[in-house]
Amino acid sequence: MSLSDEVAIARKEIRADGYEMSVGEIANLYRDGELRIDPEYQRLFRWDQTRKTRFVESLLLGIPIPPVFVYQGNDNVWELIDGLQRLSTIFQMMGILQGDRAEELGELVLEGTTYLPSLSGKKWEPTNEDSDDGLGAALQIQIKRSRIRVEILQPESDATAKFELFQRLNTGGASLSEQEIRNCVAVMIDPSFFTWIKALSNNPDFVTTTAQTETAIDSQMSVELALRIIAFSEIPYQKRLDVHEYLDGALLQLAESKILDREAVADRFNRSFKILGRALGDASFRRWDGHSFRGKFLMSVFEVIGHGVYQNIEAIELLGDDKADSFIQDRARELWQDEVFKANSGGGTRGTTRLANLLPMAKDFMCP
Repeated sequence: MSLSDEVAIARKEIRADGYEMSVGEIANLYRDGELRIDPEYQRLFRWDQTRKTRFVESLLLGIPIPPVFVYQGNDNVWELIDGLQRLSTIFQMMGILQGDRAEELGELVLEGTTYLPSLSGKKWEPTNEDSDDGLGAALQIQIKRSRIRVEILQPESDATAKFELFQRLNTGGASLSEQEIRNCVAVMIDPSFFTWIKALSNNPDFVTTTAQTETAIDSQMSVELALRIIAFSEIPYQKRLDVHEYLDGALLQLAESKILDREAVADRFNRSFKILGRALGDASFRRWDGHSFRGKFLMSVFEVIGHGVYQNIEAIELLGDDKADSFIQDRARELWQDEVFKANSGGGTRGTTRLANLLPMAKDFMCP
């Protein structure tokens, strides 16, 4: 098949439309429940007051606004794909933002800007009749009449089109990590799957053994680590596939799977990290320097020890608590003498090479 044929086929999988709407019309759709922003998306709304103010300034000055993207379901309700920061700022300012974050964020109080210093302290509505801290009716109308283009992905599109679109629009942006993007995709596919894998990532033994920093936790790294453990066992890794591309595809397959026994997987996961927590605690995935486990969490160790214990949990449990602990501790030390591990765990090793070589050895290495 030629490249032109592939392009023609792929283009047929996307059905899209688009037109400009006023901010007031978009706000009415949201208020009436015809534009939906999933609560999980709202947790990713992280613009500070300065960025929110600059966006409102753009509306007032007539500066063109990038389009927002929505997916139109079979019920004709629009589901927001991209544009969270912009629309949430508008809805917060107008006092119509819904969900848990509305109360947390409270009223939007604007800051002064270079062009509009008098914006400082302004709100959508004044504090009382005598105050001048409100924007005023004229400027409210101006904002509501500002226009934003809405790109609409139609329900006739390929089933995974909205997930693909969301990833492409957000990957590389400064606001979302790779896993935060996957979290949103998981919510789009099956909110119960996201709730399930999020619960696994909050398992106390898992939290202890992975010893994640606050920055890693904020970027949802713990969810990515839980996904890795499950994906490595359920979805074979394809050599030369980018690590994040592999995780993107694995998440789609796992979230859509009708045969994945989530209860059994969760039980295996929890048992595995209970043993690791007992045997090594927060030293589970650190470097052995010949005397003790030191330093930060290492992904290469996690991929061998974590995946290997998960694969061999039944055999390890049969050893009994004391012998199981000793076995895991010994293997965690011996790992640093393993030639395959040493050749594929250095700082200069590509993720694709590391996974291709370490995952196959993990099961045998951690087998009693």
